[in-house]
Amino acid sequence: MQLSKEDIGFEFSKKFSNRDLSWLAFTRRVLAMVANQQVPLLERIRFAGIVEMLHSEFFIKRTNRLKKKAKVGLKNLFSGSLQAKKELEDCRKELREQVDILEAIVTKELLPALEAIGSGIAHYDGLSKSQKQELCCYFEKSIQPILRPLVVNESNSFPFVENLQLNLVTFLPESKEGDRQVLYLKIPKSLPRWLTLHNGNFSVPIEQVIAANLNQVYPSVKFQNIHYFRVTRGIEGQIEPILEENLYSESNSFVEQVSAELKLRRFAGVVRIQVSNGMPASLIKLLRKQFKIKRKELYIVNHFLGLESLTQLNIEGASKLRFSKHYPVDHPRLAGVDLDVPSKLFKEISRGDILLHYPYHSFDSSVLKFLNLAALDPTVSAIRITIYRTSKDSPIIKALVLAARQGKKVTVLIEITARFDEAANIAWGKFLEKEGVQVNYGVRRLKTHAKLILVDRKEGKKNRQYAHIGTGNYHSETARLYEDLGILTSEPHLCEEISNLYNVLAGGVDLNGGPLNFFNEDYQKVLVAPISMRQRLQDLIRREAGQAKLGLPSGIYAKLNQLQDLEIISELYSASSVGVPVTLNIRGLCCLCPGIAGLSEGIRVYSIVNRFLEHSRIFRFHNEGNPEYYLGSADLMKRNLNDRVETVIMIQDQNLKREIDDIIRVYEEDNCTAWDLKSDGHYVLRSPSGDDFSRNAQDIFIQQVSSQ
Repeated sequence: MQLSKEDIGFEFSKKFSNRDLSWLAFTRRVLAMVANQQVPLLERIRFAGIVEMLHSEFFIKRTNRLKKKAKVGLKNLFSGSLQAKKELEDCRKELREQVDILEAIVTKELLPALEAIGSGIAHYDGLSKSQKQELCCYFEKSIQPILRPLVVNESNSFPFVENLQLNLVTFLPESKEGDRQVLYLKIPKSLPRWLTLHNGNFSVPIEQVIAANLNQVYPSVKFQNIHYFRVTRGIEGQIEPILEENLYSESNSFVEQVSAELKLRRFAGVVRIQVSNGMPASLIKLLRKQFKIKRKELYIVNHFLGLESLTQLNIEGASKLRFSKHYPVDHPRLAGVDLDVPSKLFKEISRGDILLHYPYHSFDSSVLKFLNLAALDPTVSAIRITIYRTSKDSPIIKALVLAARQGKKVTVLIEITARFDEAANIAWGKFLEKEGVQVNYGVRRLKTHAKLILVDRKEGKKNRQYAHIGTGNYHSETARLYEDLGILTSEPHLCEEISNLYNVLAGGVDLNGGPLNFFNEDYQKVLVAPISMRQRLQDLIRREAGQAKLGLPSGIYAKLNQLQDLEIISELYSASSVGVPVTLNIRGLCCLCPGIAGLSEGIRVYSIVNRFLEHSRIFRFHNEGNPEYYLGSADLMKRNLNDRVETVIMIQDQNLKREIDDIIRVYEEDNCTAWDLKSDGHYVLRSPSGDDFSRNAQDIFIQQVSSQ
């Protein structure tokens, strides 16, 4: 199935687009990757799993907020007169449409295509006798010992069901009508979803193997109709009142408070039920009653539940069915340096700033090497780092432990309110503390989202500082999947300001205790949220507007993940109305409406959706022909500017400015993966015209680093 280029988008209000519908418009653009027959088959399947992830994320993060607003009849700030109830219904309608399209593509195109090449997902009933025996043995050995089936009466309360947990359910055949017994069991998360047969290139869903072998658990029962379901719990917008009243008390530590929030979140209300096709109406009625779900919150799935597990599907020998393999390369300035000698790396950084572009440049041979060599260098006395997210078996954590064991003073600010990573970050914090690392858990009520490393090194009689400032997390796995930028620098004034910021954050400042200490800090090279970033960005936009009013050249370029902040959008409108050309490369949601006469005629918005997740943040201001460049961790969301510690730094090195210009130019010229946002709210995919060459930005970046 091929989506029309004009299918991607929604109608706007007069001035601002709806935040949630814009979010879902991004999901549509990802869905277009699933529909695109030019994308390799297994990549289309992977994107299908990503779409399911995005849908689940929307239900988890946004649905309860929408339901609350709809209940009290609020209007949406970003939608003019659009009532919250209407907004909720529009979101539900759009989600239904996307789910139907996704299901049609998966069942009618992708799975048959896999089967046609002798691979893919096999149904248990279609297996040979020997294949069934193989899976039966696996069931006896690995599955049955950890199964915990429960039998409950229809009239009793259902056992607790976890968020996005896949479950098996059926009526017991011998139970009495009116109060029938229900068999319920959780499909184990600790085992692979897809069980690969030894004598074939097919995978079988684990739930089908369990269903086919239930007679081993209940030998006397003849199961006929086995079904599956899972629930989605809406976290955001439900537990805040509880938290405000009970959690943020002075008697509890910050870690205890977050741990308590996690326990509450586990029991958040259900906002969606997905059930397998063919589930009888009586069982559906029972589930709806148990979870207090309306009919409109029920989704009947014609394929297997939990499409996000498609990202885990492993098919051997299918390289032609994927994007060509990309191997990150060493940055040219680091490739020629003997990185086993720490002093040589620091000497190279001192020669001038180094711009790193992931995943094209290697994260391991730059950031990770930077930390490891700092740990081993006898002249390094201290290392400081902020961690928002990191990998499960984190080499970053290992490098920090190595540094602590080498006698360095290691300070880690680890953000324990990073959504969905809270438990992992708390565990990392406790682990690091046991290794002698000084751990700070951030600023209460502010998320520390900044991406910073600072190294103190003794050089002669002086102390010199080296820093890494990034747009992405210190996460070795996502560094191979996300597009991000980072800078290695030893610029004294910049490093000094970063050091001052660290010193304040290490103090564990609490908003309840009065104004933040760093409100009084004078940051010139670093824009810091929630202190000065909003005002500095507004001043930069207004400066361009002032130049335009004088008839002088002006211009603004920004590359972001999301744009939602009303004040910033209004400033961009004002700049556009006096003649400032504005170009916005925004991957995800965008609440700004481009191309509206008298308001935003001079604003262009486009979105890049491709194999790597675009994640970097870049700002460029014309500044009378002497452009200023900034990059850092912040999107232009209200939460980023008001409720998070974010850093965006000014680029000073002339070579780096030219490199950033080259990056911007490649994105601007993309005519394959860029979607232009039109004034009517629709995104239209660019395509080469006439004799024009195809230009895919991410492919060009791969080619550029390969030829260096």
